Amino acid sequence: MIKKFLAAVLMTISSAAALAVPFGSQSVLVVEDDTGKVLFEKNASTVAPIASLTKLMTAMVVLDAHQDMNEPIEIDKSDVDTLKHSSSRVPVGATIPRRDVLQLALMSSDNRAAASLGRTYPGGMDAFRLAVKRKIAALGMTQTVIEEPTGLSPHNKSTAADLVKMATAASNYAEITRITTSTDHLINIKGRDVEYHNTNRLVGAKGWDIGLSKTGYTQEAGRCLIMRVKAAGKNATMVLLNAGASSVRVLDALNIRRHVLGDTIPVVAAAPKAPRVRSSLRAAVGGPRIKASVGGPRIKASARGPRVKASAGVRVKASAARSARVKKAVVVSRHRRHR
Repeated sequence: MIKKFLAAVLMTISSAAALAVPFGSQSVLVVEDDTGKVLFEKNASTVAPIASLTKLMTAMVVLDAHQDMNEPIEIDKSDVDTLKHSSSRVPVGATIPRRDVLQLALMSSDNRAAASLGRTYPGGMDAFRLAVKRKIAALGMTQTVIEEPTGLSPHNKSTAADLVKMATAASNYAEITRITTSTDHLINIKGRDVEYHNTNRLVGAKGWDIGLSKTGYTQEAGRCLIMRVKAAGKNATMVLLNAGASSVRVLDALNIRRHVLGDTIPVVAAAPKAPRVRSSLRAAVGGPRIKASVGGPRIKASARGPRVKASAGVRVKASAARSARVKKAVVVSRHRRHR
């Protein structure tokens, strides 16, 4: 009885500590994968736009169709975003194998790539939408509606609770986990090797063991993130919806790791320090400027959005040596509308 009482007290203290953390995302859900236990919850049943988190569903439906992944897909004018007018470094007329198109859609969150996957689905876009509807029902995502493959539509909506179900299902696809945890990838575009990067800057960061990742952003959805991580001996899935800036989204992930999972990012030489937020004109324009402990990412916000610089243990950009080896590579910056 005493042991049970002490365990209950410890759980209450732990929950209180987690609740004291000021998570910036409007909806947050953290679930332990092995047990299904909810570790932290904030507005998990609130329906909200999900932006490019949609692309995980797109990928599952495409892979379920068992299409030829080596088949070339030509990017069409109809794949161009006329809703948000987001840019893409994938030109109309480019012919790319379906496998690389899937890589662009998931890792770099390219909207033309995702649109072309829906367009070339067996039976066309109508058949794609029907397949998505069936997949949603099969996964028991009762509060989810997805109308198109990119996430640009504000009508693509779900809850954090439903998105944990989607993340769990997506993690069973080896191709999805491989792609979403890749830091970068070279793709031949019209005879040139173009280097694309992962939109989640925690992927590849030292000390982060990430098994699945997808970011999302539209004006309606804010900054969103799905991530499966291993930390402090726990395998957990986190869903963050409607954060005000990428820096807020990253800080929430750091706080989940520290306060909810009870783990910290390994340090290189010095003792870890808690992240601190500095107010400045730059922060007022683009969000808070956040410095993490040694071994973690350092994020600077600006009017165009946060920029992560490499620090001890974090590699964000390819080194000069790598750039020299990839002579023909064209480094492609991610467009911030579809992150």
